[in-house]
Amino acid sequence: FASGILISSPLILAFPEALSKNKNAGLAALSGFIFMFFSNKIIKYKTKQTELAFGVIALEGIAIHSFIDGMIYAVTFSVSIFSGILTGLGLVIHEFAEGIITFTFLLKSGISEKRAFWSAFFAASLTTPLGAFIAYPFLKDLDASIMGLALGFVVGVLIYISASHLLPQARENEREHAYIAFLSGVALALFILFSKKYS
Repeated sequence: FASGILISSPLILAFPEALSKNKNAGLAALSGFIFMFFSNKIIKYKTKQTELAFGVIALEGIAIHSFIDGMIYAVTFSVSIFSGILTGLGLVIHEFAEGIITFTFLLKSGISEKRAFWSAFFAASLTTPLGAFIAYPFLKDLDASIMGLALGFVVGVLIYISASHLLPQARENEREHAYIAFLSGVALALFILFSKKYS
């Protein structure tokens, strides 16, 4: 389910919006992907543990994404209350899924349950209001093209996590309901997309 959300959301929600704000958002997405690729290599080299690197990369990627989400949340609320509420609903739904993903990856990497919980909670939840808090004073001066680049970067980050971590994990632990869960995640992302279009 999480794979479906995290692959669909960047491609059908964030990336078109990023391109509309900045035509170089594709380069930013590539930068985000490459950044996560080398982060993974460096963490693996430093820790000498593939599983631990796996958990840390998930934590890093989700924290970056959630921080940018907070900035988006502040911007959409400044446009209109309704668009802010709608965007906020989408953020809450997928932040919950991301928190579970991060918690699971950290547990698998050998981190204690308590530490994994609080780390996942901080990465998926607290970084969002932090991003909103930091962005709010600068909303008047925040250039749309900068937001486009930031969104593009996040797209690359999430696609890396989805393609290199989530989907391989789903295939390793494949069950009969896995495809239904994946398509349900895609359906949720599509629902959010059409809700935005017709609101």
